[in-house]
Amino acid sequence: MLQPKKTKFRRQQKGRMKGNAQRGNQLAFGSFGIKTLESKWITGRQIEAARIAVTRYMQRQGQIWIRIFPDKPITKKPAEVRMGKGKGNPEGYVAPVTPGRIIIEVEGVSYDIAKEALRLAAQKLPVTTKFVVSRDYDPTQNV
Repeated sequence: MLQPKKTKFRRQQKGRMKGNAQRGNQLAFGSFGIKTLESKWITGRQIEAARIAVTRYMQRQGQIWIRIFPDKPITKKPAEVRMGKGKGNPEGYVAPVTPGRIIIEVEGVSYDIAKEALRLAAQKLPVTTKFVVSRDYDPTQNV
């Protein structure tokens, strides 16, 4: 599972996710990708499930890039604990995403394979997504 090797602080505030993605909103590596259409926290476990779905469908050909990393610690208090007594312990890590953020990119496979692989990946994620194709993609070239 994805998580940081080391963090400066164990706990972090929740924060707010308003507006659209200002960075990470363009395809940078591959010809195809999936872009989020809503704000959500995506856990390391969900990212890993999506990655496995893509690699299985593509039968380990082509290349994939995961453009988000879960570096925000999420805390949870134990069950049946009274209110107060401070903040809970870190339970896992999430990647906050806002609309327009590219999550996964794919290169080196045909349009149809990429579309289906990313559709399977999108099913594993808690956000609604959109399949995007780079402007310089040439469908006539055989991959």
